[in-house]
Formats: sequence, structure tokens, C-alpha cells
Amino acid sequence: MNWKLFVARRIYSSREGKKEVSKPAVRIAMAGIAIGLAVMIVSVAVVLGFKHQVRDKVVGLGSDIILSSIDASQLYQMAPVEGNDSLMHVLEQVPGVKHAQRFSSKPGMIMTADNFQGMVLKGVGQEYDLKYLTEHLVEGTLPAFTDSVASNQTLISRSIADKLGVKVGDKLYTYFIEDGVRARRLTVSGIYQTNLSNYDDYFLVTDIYTLGRLNNWKSDQVSGLELEVTDYNQLEAVTDRVRALINDRTDAYGSTYCARSVEEVYPQIFAWLNLLDTNVWVILILMTGVAGFTMISGLLIIILERTNMIGVLKALGADNASIRRIFLLFSVFLIGKGMLWGNIIGVGLCLIQYFFAPFKLDPVTYYVNTVPVELNIGYYLLLNLATLLVAVGMLIGPSFLVSRIHPARSIRFE
Repeated sequence: MNWKLFVARRIYSSREGKKEVSKPAVRIAMAGIAIGLAVMIVSVAVVLGFKHQVRDKVVGLGSDIILSSIDASQLYQMAPVEGNDSLMHVLEQVPGVKHAQRFSSKPGMIMTADNFQGMVLKGVGQEYDLKYLTEHLVEGTLPAFTDSVASNQTLISRSIADKLGVKVGDKLYTYFIEDGVRARRLTVSGIYQTNLSNYDDYFLVTDIYTLGRLNNWKSDQVSGLELEVTDYNQLEAVTDRVRALINDRTDAYGSTYCARSVEEVYPQIFAWLNLLDTNVWVILILMTGVAGFTMISGLLIIILERTNMIGVLKALGADNASIRRIFLLFSVFLIGKGMLWGNIIGVGLCLIQYFFAPFKLDPVTYYVNTVPVELNIGYYLLLNLATLLVAVGMLIGPSFLVSRIHPARSIRFE
């Protein structure tokens, strides 16, 4: 094995100074590997970043698991369930559940002097995790989220604020139709922007006490509870545990609990995100194929130009397997150099986008305003290993060309 590696290194380091055909062939082969790997790294990083950012937006708006009444007629007009402190404590003891919080919602309408807008008023309690709302607050402050007194303040989206021409500090007149018309005047305390149209176009956020009064519910009745899981990868397992504990259980008011994961509540968004995996696989297969075939053409040219050397090695007693191994080792050197440049280009582009974000997106269409990237070390190493193995594997067949070369004729070959 040592002499084969030695010969392969000599072929690689010689750089074929007098061979004018092999120089562009080798460069094209290495460029094919470099470009292919760079495209694959960027593609995987962008898809991972995009999926996780959109998923985090959806989860941030509605949490990982939603516990509500099985009798809910629609997502935003739910029958109430009992949501007291003891129930939240029990739910937080479920393995995999990190946090539990209450919410209530009610659809209605906003009216100004010259415009109106349909909306959903969402009320949250004092235990509500404010991290997501704080991150997406673009103006003003968050309302005081309490469950004992009405704050008469609300958080609205940039989309609604622009449509209605309102700003922080303005008064909003909201109307709710249910056995008559009920009105509430709310002060805009802050403006948020998530770029997720399903949320930004409709939701106002206020305290849960106001929603309880609007719905004429008891103090411990809410639309549901939102559960945050410790590890999103275990979402399905944690949802099953919550269901085993709470599903078909009836509260003190006769409502039956039902638990659904965020992927079940918003199936269309997650189905769309899953389609991105298909696109990535297509790109990976195409780029691997292109890189592999450029290496095959380069190897064949090198073998043909080294016909004289192959004949000499055979005359000295080297068998076909040993000579094939020499050229495969030589190919590994070329692939390695191409992969080095591919990693530099691919990772470099990802880092530039991560820190400087030169490539923008339309948030109305893509939910994010810049191309997101996420470098996952596991996927990154697997991509490099798979590229090396596939590229070398594709060269095994063409390397059998050496067995067709006869020593007597090849030594005279020019």
C-alpha cells in the first residue's frame, strides 16, 4: 500500500508539467467538485435556516402544543375550558413540557372614522412568555398582561397599523358581535411585526381579563392552554403524553379537553416546509452527479496520458488492482483539494449572508426579509463525507480501464 500511495503522490505533485491535456482536465474536475459541494452546503444551510425560522415564528405565535375544547367550532372562536393553576402545574410535570400558559381569543372588528378591519383579539395571562413578542416589538411597549384587571391596552401588528393609519398612543374602537354588539376602546401601546401574514393581518394582543369579560366566562375559563416543549424534535412524543393525560377528560363546566400539536393546527404551513426537503434532495443528487462525472472525465484523461507508465508498472509485475488503486488514491487527492475549495466557498457565502445579509427576500411571500442560513455541524460533516464517498465510488468503474492496457503496446504509446 505504501508504494501505491507514493506513486499516487508523485503523480499528483508532478502537476503534469509537460502534459497540456491533463492540466485543464484536472482543473475542471476539481472545479466541478468545489462548485458542487459549495452549492450543496449553501442549499442545505438555506433550507435549514428557512425551515427553522418559519417554524419558530409559527411556534412563537401559538406554542408547540395547544390544549383546547374538543367542541371548538373554529380555531379562533373556541368553547371555553377550565384553565386554573393546578391544571397548569399538572401539565408542566409531563416529561418534555417546559412551560404552560393560558390564552383566550375572540374574533371582532376594528373601526376608525374612514376604515374598518376584521381581527382576532387574543388575551394572555401574566405567566405568558413574552420573549417572542419582545423580539418582534418594533415600536412602543407591551401591554400589562394581567388576569385580575383590564389594562385597556393592546399590541397591534405593523400590517394593521398601516392599513388603519394608527400609531402608538391612538385609541382603537373594537366591536364584537354575539347576541348583540359589544364594544371596547383600547389604546395602542405597541406595534409588532413577525412578517407572518397569517398572524400579522389579524391578531391584536391584550390581557386575558378583558377577553374573559367579553366572552362572559368565569374567572378560570379560557380558550385554551399553550404548552412549550423542551425539545421540538420530541414534539410528537410529548403530544402523545399530554393526550394520554388530558384527552377525553371533562372539566368542572362539562367541556372536554383536546390536545393538538402546532403541526396539526397549521398543517398547510408545515406541509409546505416539508416540500423544501424534496428540493434539497434534487439539488444534492444533481450536484453530486455533475461533480462525479467531471471527475470521471478527468480520471479517464489522466489514465490515457499515463498509458506508458501503466505499461511499465505492469512490466515490473504490478497487477491491475494495484494500478487501479494508484489512480483512485490520486483521485482522492484531487477530490480533497476540490472539497477544500468547496468548503471555503460554501461556508464563506453562508457566513457573509449570516453576518451581513446582502441577499434580501420579500417578507410578504417568504415570511422572512433576508435569506436565512443555518450551518448544522452534523449535516455539514455528513455532506462532506457523502461527497467524498460518492465521488470515489463513481470512479471505481472507470478505473477498470487500466486492465485493458497491454504492457507491450503501452510502453511504445505516446
